[in-house]
Order: sequence, then structure tokens, then C-alpha cells
Amino acid sequence: MNKIVPISLLFFLIGTVSVFAQVKTETVLAVKDTSKLQEIDPLTPAKAAFYSAILPGLGQAYNKKYWKIPLVYGAIGTSLYFYIDNNKKYHDYRDAYKRRLEGYNDDNYQFLDESRLVAGQKFYQRNRDLSALFVVAFYALNIIDANVDAALIQFNVNERLSMRPEVYPNDITFRPNVGLTFNYHF
Repeated sequence: MNKIVPISLLFFLIGTVSVFAQVKTETVLAVKDTSKLQEIDPLTPAKAAFYSAILPGLGQAYNKKYWKIPLVYGAIGTSLYFYIDNNKKYHDYRDAYKRRLEGYNDDNYQFLDESRLVAGQKFYQRNRDLSALFVVAFYALNIIDANVDAALIQFNVNERLSMRPEVYPNDITFRPNVGLTFNYHF
């Protein structure tokens, strides 16, 4: 019992000293707005599309998607290369056919008869026209990509919004069901 009194007295003194030593402070809690809206420029997609129409790839640079620029020039450049190559071969076959009709047989296509020269012309003309169509399609796709990408940049996408695939068993047949789960945390 003699040992318990001094220990309890010690705890009592420490407790009262700590009560008197505390200073009352006022703390103000500030609420952080995580759903703060960013300013949206409605002309951003139009600017990006205009820049891509002026110079292919410039709209992608405006959107800061620099990795897409080589894809744009690769697609348009490859199609343009095939257009030029097929156009050259078409003119070679056409000139050889015209010379053959005039009676000359001194061209690079001596081993072909006239029907093969006509078939070659049609083949390369068709490929030339398809290549021109691809050039125009990739040019238009470049403009559309810049416009859509600029419009999608303005959407607020963060970790609170998630989508994940989910596979779960059916309770009756025990077969796996496949679905998508959309989650939004407030």
C-alpha cells in the first residue's frame, strides 16, 4: 500500500500539470473543393480543326499530342507515295500503248501485247485513284482527330470515376457472366 500512494500521487501531479500546460488554440478547417470546374473554351475544337486543315499535324501539336504527328505524316506520306508511283506506272503503260498504236516497238514493255498494256493501264489507274482517295481520307481523319481530341480534353476525368470489366458467375447456371462496372465516388 505504501508503494501505491506515491505512484498514484505522481500520476495525479502529472495529469494536473499537463492540464494546466495546454493552451487553447483555435483551428479553422478549410474545405478543399475537389470538384472545382475548369474554365472551358468552346472554340478549342474549332481552332484545332482549323490548324489541322491548314497544315496536317498542327492541330495535334495544338492539343499537345505530339506523338500523333508522325502517324499523320506517315499515313498521308505513304498514300501520297503510292499515288505518285502508280501515276508514274500508269503513264508508262499508257505511253507504251500509244507508241505501240503508232507502230513503234522499242519501249521497255516489248514482251507485252496490247491487251496486257491496256490491263496494266487500268490496274495502275485504279490503284492511283484509290491512293488519292486514301490521301483525302487521311487528311480528313487528321482534321477530325484534332477536333475530337480537343473536345475530349475538356472533360474532367479523375480517379473518382472508374470503369472496369467484371466476370461473375450466374447463380442459376453457374456460367460466367461478363459485364462492366461503372463507379463514381463522391
